Amino acid sequence: MSTKASKMPGLRLRDGIWHIDKRIKTLPGGRLRESTGTSDLREAEQYLTKRLEEIRQASVYGVRPKRTFEQAAVFYLDYNRDKKSILDDAMHLEQIMPFIGNLSLGQVHTGTLQSFIKARQANGIKSKSINNALGVVRHLLNQAASEWLDEHGLTWLQIAPKIKLLKIRDAAEAYPLDFIEQKRLLMALPAHLERMALYKVNTGVREQDVCGLK
Repeated sequence: MSTKASKMPGLRLRDGIWHIDKRIKTLPGGRLRESTGTSDLREAEQYLTKRLEEIRQASVYGVRPKRTFEQAAVFYLDYNRDKKSILDDAMHLEQIMPFIGNLSLGQVHTGTLQSFIKARQANGIKSKSINNALGVVRHLLNQAASEWLDEHGLTWLQIAPKIKLLKIRDAAEAYPLDFIEQKRLLMALPAHLERMALYKVNTGVREQDVCGLK
């Protein structure tokens, strides 16, 4: 029996990869179009069966499809691509991915983040840096529960869990620079930053005030 005759309706082979192109009335636009990500027909049919059941569960019962944290991270980076600190967010997500990337969104909470926290602490990473990564995860989950809507009008996550940050007990104590250290710092800076730093160390004004001067 040929592949074309035996395959499930709604699958098309393009460039060696099976793609879904199937009419489904409950979806916006009335069609499901996406790649299965595989060249194996059996795997493609299993994926299509899974997607059809997810769509039925969502449209009939309001059941959210299971999405992994990795899928959410990819969407987060695109959704927030204009954010000034998006490169920092990408770095934090890359660091945390080996620990929770394969978990579903509903499985990500303070408990499942403990392996990441302990591994970073074991490597001597300060609590503030760990909190920066946890803050990105918290922001992602909050957006998933409040802003991201799928084709069924459902948010990606029903309720965002509370992500508890670490108490800062290992921060280095601040101390004033002596004149020799100040001179070394200013000499290491480019001209435009040297003037700003010199003004700040002599006035003590806040960073945003210095940066806003004209």
